[in-house]
Amino acid sequence: MKVDSTRRWDAECTLVGQIAAGISLLTLLVFLQRGDLLLYGDAVAHLNIARRVLDSRTPGLLQLGTVWLPLPHLLIVPFVLSDSAWRSGIAGAIPSMVAYVLGTIGIFRLVRGALSVDGRPDSFARIAAWAAAAMYAANPNLLYMQTTAMTETLYLAWFIWAVAHFSEFAQQVQAGSGGGASKSLLKCGICLAGACLTRYDGWFLAVAICVASAIVVAGSAQKHALRRIWAKFLLIAIAAPVGWIVYNSVVYGDPLEFSRGPYSAKAIEERIALSRTAAYPGWHDPRVAFSYFFKAAEQTVAEGHWQKLWVALLLTGVVAILVRNRQRWPLLLLLMPMPFYLLSISYGSVPVCFPEWWPFSYYNVRFGLEMLPAFAALTCMTLHWALSAAKNSLARNAAGFALLLFVAGSYASVWRAQPVCFREARVNSRSRIALETELARTLQLLPHDSTILMYLGDHVGALQDAGIPLRRTINEGDHRPWKRPDDPEGLWERALANPKQYADYAVAIGDDPVAGKASKQGLTSMVVIRAYGQPPATIYWTRRTQR
Repeated sequence: MKVDSTRRWDAECTLVGQIAAGISLLTLLVFLQRGDLLLYGDAVAHLNIARRVLDSRTPGLLQLGTVWLPLPHLLIVPFVLSDSAWRSGIAGAIPSMVAYVLGTIGIFRLVRGALSVDGRPDSFARIAAWAAAAMYAANPNLLYMQTTAMTETLYLAWFIWAVAHFSEFAQQVQAGSGGGASKSLLKCGICLAGACLTRYDGWFLAVAICVASAIVVAGSAQKHALRRIWAKFLLIAIAAPVGWIVYNSVVYGDPLEFSRGPYSAKAIEERIALSRTAAYPGWHDPRVAFSYFFKAAEQTVAEGHWQKLWVALLLTGVVAILVRNRQRWPLLLLLMPMPFYLLSISYGSVPVCFPEWWPFSYYNVRFGLEMLPAFAALTCMTLHWALSAAKNSLARNAAGFALLLFVAGSYASVWRAQPVCFREARVNSRSRIALETELARTLQLLPHDSTILMYLGDHVGALQDAGIPLRRTINEGDHRPWKRPDDPEGLWERALANPKQYADYAVAIGDDPVAGKASKQGLTSMVVIRAYGQPPATIYWTRRTQR
């Protein structure tokens, strides 16, 4: 039976989604039982940004802040209404799990459609598509990440579907199907908008696909008919970045607040750099930056010598497209994370570190996971080429079985060493979780109607662990961001200036803003909590006056 690969859903896509959903749920249960959903500090932060939209003394969309794009937090908001889902991390896992299922369906459809002839997949295209979906869905690092509130899984879904719709658009233009091409291009634009509201990687992707689509339209016999729909696509694709820039300009008074404000990657790296004796690897060195990012990408699919085989298969897939079948060139858009992170590491203050290379630590290794769609799709491009070149069924079966053994061996090596994304989260979370756990135990002893003055930027997880509603706190989110450079009438600033009037207790951690004010106010220290590798947390009794 022939199946039109451009149909939105069909029996094969449904089956892929059902299998992926089962795997996703099973994995969630495993990591939930182990208590591993909140290892990433950023996952805790994402959950609590979403929670602040509803649970705050100053609730509303302005609690979304800047730097991090808003879509992941907006998708989490409905689920943090449940205290148990908020405290356990399940609230952040649900959008990621849905994205994991959609991403698996997307990589299946992308590969099947790209390898089809006239929109009709043959048996080799189906085999390659199922193999790509299996490589994607079974990846140990992705399986862990889709149980967290981190943004990588969500972005990958938007990324894959944007490329899938663009690939269908390019095929339909070549086949002379103007109506189908228009629909595919608009769907691509919607996916790009979603990607642009999820991670800044999407902005780079949007530029690449806008240029690629313009080239396709310019070379088409129907270019005059397609220009109008391309203009609509362009407006959709750029609406998200433009909207975010306008939001930053209106709310923060700086259109680029997200890239150069006090919470930006640049500002964070500048603070970290003060304690370094040398720049991080790859700074202003694109060659080193590429090697670090690609090494991180290799670690997300295999350990040891298995990594080089993945690279060989990926490169073979690229060559197969460039030499044998250039109409499948849209698959090469899956390589976009490479130039993006090369530039980000070299010039964007985004270091990537892992223990095997200097400085021998874990930092942003998870970014390498964005190469997973390329590894899966281009490796299966190699498989498709091998199946097509084989002269008999024995040779084809051997090629398929060899790939199956290779992927199984690679992923087994990852599970033996533990997924690098999981290791990164676990290693970097130990001291933070130790401090927050002890702090949570102490905070639970405070009266349930008390008000707490606390900076939540680094250790909001203590309140989450204790189950203390954020509206019981006065925190930096209660600052009015459009008031620059300071806001003496804001709730946060007034409470810092006079804790005794606004709060019953104050929590100071290290040298945060509360610590600086507490020392000047002569507050009574109740308890000091210490954990190795973390600054001490001090709880003060403010003796709030009656108002």
